[in-house]
Amino acid sequence: MTVISRIALRLATAAAVACAISPSSFALDYPTKPVRLIVGVAPGGANDTVARLVALTLSKRLGQPVVVENRPGAGGNIGLEDVVNAPPDGYTLLFATSANALSASFYGKANVNFARDIAPVASLVRGPLVMEVNPAFPAKTIPEFIAYAKANPGKINMASAGIGNTTHVAGELFQMLTGTKFTHVPYRGGALAVADLIGGQVQVYFDGVSGSLAYVRSGKLRALGVTTAQRPAVLPDVPSIAEFVPGYEVDGWYGIGVPKNVPAEVVDKLNREINACLADPILKTRLAELGYVTTGGSSAEFRNLIAHEIDKWAKVLKFAGVKPN
Repeated sequence: MTVISRIALRLATAAAVACAISPSSFALDYPTKPVRLIVGVAPGGANDTVARLVALTLSKRLGQPVVVENRPGAGGNIGLEDVVNAPPDGYTLLFATSANALSASFYGKANVNFARDIAPVASLVRGPLVMEVNPAFPAKTIPEFIAYAKANPGKINMASAGIGNTTHVAGELFQMLTGTKFTHVPYRGGALAVADLIGGQVQVYFDGVSGSLAYVRSGKLRALGVTTAQRPAVLPDVPSIAEFVPGYEVDGWYGIGVPKNVPAEVVDKLNREINACLADPILKTRLAELGYVTTGGSSAEFRNLIAHEIDKWAKVLKFAGVKPN
């Protein structure tokens, strides 16, 4: 056999071995290095708190660090673009939120699209937002707040964690259903919004429950209502906004997504490990203490939730005339 023939035989053998290795073989080894979890808001807010709790537990399950990286801006689209443009190998995860579902309609001409470019992995939790005001604000109940807002149109400054963010459209839905009018003041993250609410620069904020509890319990902020139909166990004395505003409901939810071309075997492994994390008593208890209900489930179930949320908020954004700057 000639030298050229021997080389050709070796190359053919190597190619045959490579073809025999299925994608699931790689999934069995995944992960072999740290995993990035991209969070589309600044540190310190509700999203960031939940992301770091989940990342810690998931690190133990995967046997590799899951490192939270904050990429705030553009309603979560800066973080989304980071994930979409990452190699589709499962080493870059998106901390998906209801804000991403909003952005799918809000930023129609963006370079990336949540529904099109992200493969859902698993839902994590859901929970209410809390409509809160500074204790010095004259209204102590939802009816009193509505009456004050109608008597002072445009004079109430409403904070949000960004234009098109869930904290923004929760307030837009409230205005739409009550006939009130606020002045929107967007921030680059929830922690900054809360700081100015406590300082009196803004008057109302629809914050994620985990970002609100400590301030409400300490008396630094007053909770007027929660955005879900049911009162959460952590705030049993705070009424649902729907008790006074029929048809009002906003669920804050979080989940995990990956670039759309990540191998199915890796997605399945992540889904199994995330569901195992959510069953962990320590994490489950900690999330419940923050006001969240763990959800979990299949990637298909998470995909259905995303489709429903995109459709719902597209209608609200159109009605309210909310557009990016």
